[in-house]
Amino acid sequence: MAVSSSSFTPRVFNAYPSFDCRPDPDFSGAPIGDKPRVASNRRVTASSLYAGGIGSRGLSSLIFRFPPNFVRQLSIKARRNCSNIGVAQIVAASWSNGPASDAPSPTAAASAQTAAADVTVTVNDDVTGVEGCNDNVSVQIGGSDNSTAAFLSSDGSIAVHAGERLGRGIVTDAITTPVVNTSAYFFKKTQELIDFKEKRHKSFEYGRYGNPTTVVAEEKISALEGAESTLIMASGMCASTVMLMALVPAGGHMVTTTDCYRKTRIFIENFLPKMGISVTVIDPADVNGLEAALNKNKVSLLFTESPTNPFLRCVDIEKVSKLCHSKGALVCIDGTFATPLNQKALSLGADLVLHSATKFIGGHNDVLAGCISGSEKLVTEIRTLHHVLGGTLNPNAAYLIIRGMKTLHLRVQQQNSTALRMAGVLEAHPRVRRVYYPGLPSHPEHEIAEKQMTGFGGVVSFEVDGDLMTTIKFVDALKIPYIAPSFGGCESIVDQPAIMSYWDLSQAERRKYGIEDNLVRFSFGVEDFEDLKADVVQALGSI
Repeated sequence: MAVSSSSFTPRVFNAYPSFDCRPDPDFSGAPIGDKPRVASNRRVTASSLYAGGIGSRGLSSLIFRFPPNFVRQLSIKARRNCSNIGVAQIVAASWSNGPASDAPSPTAAASAQTAAADVTVTVNDDVTGVEGCNDNVSVQIGGSDNSTAAFLSSDGSIAVHAGERLGRGIVTDAITTPVVNTSAYFFKKTQELIDFKEKRHKSFEYGRYGNPTTVVAEEKISALEGAESTLIMASGMCASTVMLMALVPAGGHMVTTTDCYRKTRIFIENFLPKMGISVTVIDPADVNGLEAALNKNKVSLLFTESPTNPFLRCVDIEKVSKLCHSKGALVCIDGTFATPLNQKALSLGADLVLHSATKFIGGHNDVLAGCISGSEKLVTEIRTLHHVLGGTLNPNAAYLIIRGMKTLHLRVQQQNSTALRMAGVLEAHPRVRRVYYPGLPSHPEHEIAEKQMTGFGGVVSFEVDGDLMTTIKFVDALKIPYIAPSFGGCESIVDQPAIMSYWDLSQAERRKYGIEDNLVRFSFGVEDFEDLKADVVQALGSI
């Protein structure tokens, strides 16, 4: 530590007892001064200072001068050494003009910041870290106890604690799940590798096959959906495409619905035929059309959204599941708009439920992810192909999903309430032609939604009374929402599908999919309802 010259009254530093990063505590019982040290005479640590005589013995001849930013610099370096599992514990210093005592007095400790400001000190890179931060605790791949739901009756509590509170595959006493950034996992001996290959030893082996942080996110979603297993991937589209390729055989047949996310439709219409897979497209409410397709073809899968994008149509999940199962077909429901809180597709009879976790599950417009939940057998089949294709979720993204899910129930409650109230406001407004929201009695599947949903979601679609340019004027007059794709985040988002998603098509081609120029999709965030209402009303008033 280099000390610059300045005129000041020297003060003696009294250090607190030595410290170690929490993941690597010292239980040896050896005197602190006998602890092994890294062979470097350039490292300055609290342990070495204490071992050298500062503390209960006191050392009046040694003076330390710390700059105001010393703690910040040391903290940064300590955090680097401790990696993601461990927090650097910075010891506060006290200053006094008298001899050292056994413990710093409150007055001396309180004067530390003032005293530090009186000196000018240069700290160079010789201070490389904090001793005791080596994390020797191994990562366990045993998985967690999924019995959380046994004593937690609320989805909100499950979203907070599932996959974590009752044990997880990472040994740490941290409340939050650490991020395990690794691309591979090592084996101590070749025999351990052989044991792994012969299924006597658990490991992920390679980053594409799994990650302890990712497993927590998967188990949290499984607990909410009541699923045996969940697979989380790099995006919602990744989840959709891998699921379709895994479950529909080459030359097979599947059924889907007219209203759906456009990129899903593009994959089904343009890419599945290359594998000889044919498709029947029906209206979401057309049960007779589904039955006809099942009777005419050997259908492997019905894949539909409920509610759908962007018209929020609802499929009678219980009815179509019974019908498909009677013909040997599987049912996968994309429940992104519903969330696992508003709708339990698996309990209604579906075999699989899929989400773009980018939306409500992540909930903060800061992460891409997709997930599929269902039986262990089906999810394993999809996982096998996923390991080949490699759309792996980064563990940092998995951490964001975990963090987002802990407020999922609070966000969804607010968004459900705001969207339902705003749907009523919009439907009564003279500048709005039509509103699409399953919570309204005017919605074509309102009764179905009431039967299978506990909330109707945070997205409302509606048609402005005007043409393309009038609708643009309305969107541009809004002050709160962002003009952006996606939905389900804390921030409100608005888009005009004719421009955002279908601008490459002509007006006539857009109308084939029901996309009119005056259609607006509004995702309500967690802002105050009155603020959002005032903003929408003033924007409608501007046209």
